Amino acid sequence: MLSRICRQTIRGAATKTVPSSKAPFYIERELKYGAHNYAPVPVVIERAKGIYVWDVDGKQYFDFLSAYSAVNQGHCHPRLVKVIKEQSEKLTLTARAFHNSVFGEYCEFITKLLKYDKVLPMNTGVEAAETAVKLARRWAYDVKKVPENKAKVVFANDNFWGRSIAAISASTDPDSYGGFGPFVPGFEKIPYNDLNALEKAISDPNTAAFHVEPIQGEAGIVVPSPGYLKGVRELCNKYNVLFIADEVQTGLCRTGKMLCVHHDDVRPDIVTLGKALSGGTHPVSAVLADDHVMLVIKPGQHGSTYGGNPLASRIAIEALKILIEENLAENATKQGERLMKKLRTLPKEVVKEVRGKGLLTAIVIDKK
Repeated sequence: MLSRICRQTIRGAATKTVPSSKAPFYIERELKYGAHNYAPVPVVIERAKGIYVWDVDGKQYFDFLSAYSAVNQGHCHPRLVKVIKEQSEKLTLTARAFHNSVFGEYCEFITKLLKYDKVLPMNTGVEAAETAVKLARRWAYDVKKVPENKAKVVFANDNFWGRSIAAISASTDPDSYGGFGPFVPGFEKIPYNDLNALEKAISDPNTAAFHVEPIQGEAGIVVPSPGYLKGVRELCNKYNVLFIADEVQTGLCRTGKMLCVHHDDVRPDIVTLGKALSGGTHPVSAVLADDHVMLVIKPGQHGSTYGGNPLASRIAIEALKILIEENLAENATKQGERLMKKLRTLPKEVVKEVRGKGLLTAIVIDKK
């Protein structure tokens, strides 16, 4: 939500800072040498700790953005800093041409925690989503027996899972896809939170999967109606379609549960994770599924040089342990209720709506 607001309201404001600020030096250098694919708030962050960040002028802020839910454990968590230092002195990368002594431990930990048979490691959220789509297509051909090159994947309108060619092919945001065609075929888009539209789309026997965010993040923290995710699960069962839950932003305790789908007691066929899987310290993402789905991918058909590297694996284990041992799901519920209660006291002529779950929250401002 905030990134969209920034794009709409801060373009051209990159150097509007306090006159005596050090920020213009950093901003102007970035603009001179860096691609102009973002229009950030004109604040230059220098350091962070827990829920706070400090800019180059020493000004302290609450970090309500939390790197789009990537730092659920807090900035620079000392346990993460410790394991990074320790593992960095031993082994950081082997590539998947070799086994390493940490990856198997990570696989066992995350699969037992989230109760899936297998995990496929990647680096970024968009890579995890692309992996899930690729996996679903292969499953459709090998298991469901969809005719070759006919597999269809269904997405909800206003989805966001990255800016790769595949991701923008699934997008309904003109800012994301405009001027970047042609697009990936075999994608269909339907309204979010509409079970009738979903049933119509996936009744097509060539449908491989429905890819959906349990709560839409970039769209503005759009919470679906009660029972929607249960309905998704039932329809996917009915039509033998894989249910892919994009938990990159909603997962890992942000909404008050380890996974957002746990609020509705549903179990997707494929789950994608990223962001807080490393506590904001290293690019780590994951795709989880059971054997009958995951094992359609054979050696050489998918992978990543950095995916599952020992440093990432060690970080991910510790990041997950922190979430559990520090009761961060319960804290998100408690603090989220406190936050929502206070936000609802804001003037109605300014704040049209407050919505969300746990500590994934949106404030809708009346533009008038």
